[in-house]
Amino acid sequence: MKISLHENGWIRRAAMLMASCALFSWAAWAQNSGAKSQELTSAGRTMQEMTSSGQVPHTLLDQSRCIAVIPNLTKGGFIVGGEHGTGVVSCRTSSGWSAPAFISISGGSIGLQAGGEQSQIILLMNKEGEQQLMNGNFQLTGQIAAAGPTGNGYNNSAGWKAPVLSYSHSNGAYAGASIQGSKISVDQSAMHNVYGSNQDEHTVLDGSVKTPEQAQQFTNALPSGNMH
Repeated sequence: MKISLHENGWIRRAAMLMASCALFSWAAWAQNSGAKSQELTSAGRTMQEMTSSGQVPHTLLDQSRCIAVIPNLTKGGFIVGGEHGTGVVSCRTSSGWSAPAFISISGGSIGLQAGGEQSQIILLMNKEGEQQLMNGNFQLTGQIAAAGPTGNGYNNSAGWKAPVLSYSHSNGAYAGASIQGSKISVDQSAMHNVYGSNQDEHTVLDGSVKTPEQAQQFTNALPSGNMH
């Protein structure tokens, strides 16, 4: 079948448009992937720095079923009059820590220390906290979240009551952070970009997905030990 010059030109333009779209999609994926790789590196560094000080009790770290790290929580900007940050979370499995899932946290008053514009946050979750996480988006009410006890003030005999314990580091100081009223959401876009569209937080956090190489620094910073 003979193709006219007009039709041939239309085919060339369509092919160029498809190639441009593919290139744009690849570039967007690469940019997002690179940003998340940097976030994983920052989360690993945050975990190492905040736990090496001893302010986060090692007993609680060892008892945690899931650990979330938000390496850069920012006041204002993204959410006017509130705080917002993104980070990663990993849960214990029978073979060690899971590949990290990507999350975001936002709220009207997450409890940055006086004068602080940025903060690093660690969230420790017990079994109930893990269940809340697996349910998807959840609100950190007063019954769910509490400022975690620091190294000097932790009394092991009191037990772990709140499903989520939070810690912050800002302005050079460590403290338990108030995150009541804030909301944790799974970043589905980042999950699909890194793990593929057929994976979600459940398959990632239950250990079904292999931990990517760029996440090794983060998972290596988590306390040793498998799920009991």
